[in-house]
Amino acid sequence: MTSINRPYLRWLIVIGLVEGFSTLALFFVAMPMKYWYGMPNAVTIVGSIHGVLFIVLVMLFWIGREAAPLSARLMWLGLIGAVIPFMPFFVDIPLYRMLRADERAAA
Repeated sequence: MTSINRPYLRWLIVIGLVEGFSTLALFFVAMPMKYWYGMPNAVTIVGSIHGVLFIVLVMLFWIGREAAPLSARLMWLGLIGAVIPFMPFFVDIPLYRMLRADERAAA
């Protein structure tokens, strides 16, 4: 069994969570502020932050194929999940299980 890169996997999980919460902030905070209160800068700021986090998450999954290493299935699930709102939360579940399984195997 190939040992995984635990720090990389932890970062991937954290960035997935942060990107997922940035989607929530964009949909449920910034967009209502724009349309209900006439504050378009909220979407500009939160949307820009979310965009950067999205790109980082996609890059981490793409690089993670070799760096973690991730299976091709999990890499593609992560890449597709980054595009679908709220999906990063669900993609983190197999990543977390992979991390825990490796930690148990090492103990």
